[in-house]
Amino acid sequence: MTLNRRDFIGTTAAAASLLSAPMVQGASHGRPKVVVVGGGAGGATAARYIAKDSKGEIDVTLVEPTRSYYTCFFSNLYIGGFRDIESLAHSYGTLASDYGVNVVHDWAVGIDRDAKTVTLAGGSVLPYDRLVLSPGIDFVDGAVEGWDLSAQNAMPHAYKGGSQTELLKAQIMAMPEGGTFAMVAPPNPYRCPPGPYERVSMVAHLLKANNPTAKIIVADPKAKFSKMALFQEGWGTHYTGMIDWIGEDFGGGNVSVNPDAMTVTIDGEETKVDVCNVIPAQKAGRICEMAGVTDGNWAPVSGHTMQSRLDENIHVLGDATNQGDMPKSGFSANSQAKVAAMAIRGALTGSSVFPAKFSNTCWSLIDTEDGVKVGATYEATDEKIAKVDGFISQTGESGELRKVTYEESLGWYDGITSDMFG
Repeated sequence: MTLNRRDFIGTTAAAASLLSAPMVQGASHGRPKVVVVGGGAGGATAARYIAKDSKGEIDVTLVEPTRSYYTCFFSNLYIGGFRDIESLAHSYGTLASDYGVNVVHDWAVGIDRDAKTVTLAGGSVLPYDRLVLSPGIDFVDGAVEGWDLSAQNAMPHAYKGGSQTELLKAQIMAMPEGGTFAMVAPPNPYRCPPGPYERVSMVAHLLKANNPTAKIIVADPKAKFSKMALFQEGWGTHYTGMIDWIGEDFGGGNVSVNPDAMTVTIDGEETKVDVCNVIPAQKAGRICEMAGVTDGNWAPVSGHTMQSRLDENIHVLGDATNQGDMPKSGFSANSQAKVAAMAIRGALTGSSVFPAKFSNTCWSLIDTEDGVKVGATYEATDEKIAKVDGFISQTGESGELRKVTYEESLGWYDGITSDMFG
C-alpha cells in the first residue's frame, strides 16, 4: 500500500461525508451549532469537513488555545535532524477564511451537558447541538515515581508537540561526550506518534553523528512493543552497542526517577543520567473528565458514529477514546473525524449516513531512508471498532523498499496536514 499526498486526500475524503459549523453564542440565527474542542488531527479535520460539506447549514466553532499547531507525528524526525521545527507548525487561518469555521483561541474549562454549553477560560459560553471532543492525551498522576508535570523541564515528556520537543532535542545536543540518555517508556495504550521506539532510533541517529560514545537506556514496562522485531533489527544494524532496552522481564516496569539528582532507578539499580525522557501512562485529555464522558482514563465511544456511550450529543475522537482496535495515532484520529462528521451532519441536516469504515498506517524512521510501517483497515461493530485486515513491514527488506516506505510517509504528512487545515 503506497500513499502520496493526492491519494491520501482522495481516499480519505471519500471515506465519509461531513459536518457543520457553530458560532459564538447568539450569532447563529437558528442554524444548528457544532462546537469542536481541540484542533489536532481529529478536531481540525472534523471542523473542516463539517463546515465544508454542510455548505453553511451548520455553524462550526473550533476551540483551540494555540495559534500554531505543532504535529506530534514527525516530531521525532525533528529530534533526529530530518525536519526543522517550522515544518511541523500549521495555522488555522484557512479553516476560518476558506471554510467559515469560527476559530476561537482559548481553553475550554467547563461543559454543561444538560444546558449543552461549553465555557471558555475567557468567560465566553458556547451553546451546541453537537459537541466534538478531540483533546488528545494527559498523563496519569503518579504513573512514574518521582515525576510529575512540575519536573517536565528537567525531564521532558515531549509528548505534546512544540516547546517540549525543542527542549528535549536541546538537552540531547548538550550531553557531555559519552553521556547517558534514558527513556522511561509508557505502558499500553499510549499515543503513537510520537512513538517511543522511533524516538529512540532518532536519538541514536543524532548521537551517532554528534556524540558517538553516548549510551541510551530504555526502561520499558512492556515485554514487547509494536514493530519490535523491526526496531531491534535496525538498532543492531545502525546503532550497535548504543541502545540497552530493559523490558518487563528485567525490571523495566520497576522504575523511579529523581529529577533534582538526574538519576533513574531501574529494579533497584540507580544510574546517573544526563538526559531523561519520561513518558508516563496516559489518559484522555482533561476536558473529557470534566464532561463526565470517561470510564476513568478513556472515553468509551460507539464506532458507528464516534458518539460517547455516556452522552449521545457528544462525539469523542482520536487519542482520548476507548474505541476498540485502532491505535492512538494522528491517522486514526483523522479517519474517525470523518465518520463523526458524517454522523453529525446526518443528525442535524438529514443528509445520508453510510456505514463507518476506518484505516490507519503508522510509519517509523529507524535511520536515514530506513522507513518501516504497520497498518490496517477497520469497521464498526456494535461492540467496538474492529480490525478487518492489516500489514506490516518485514525484517530483511531491501534498502530500496525501505526508502520507498520513508518517501511514502512524506507524502502522507503533506496529505494529512492539508486534509486537516485546508
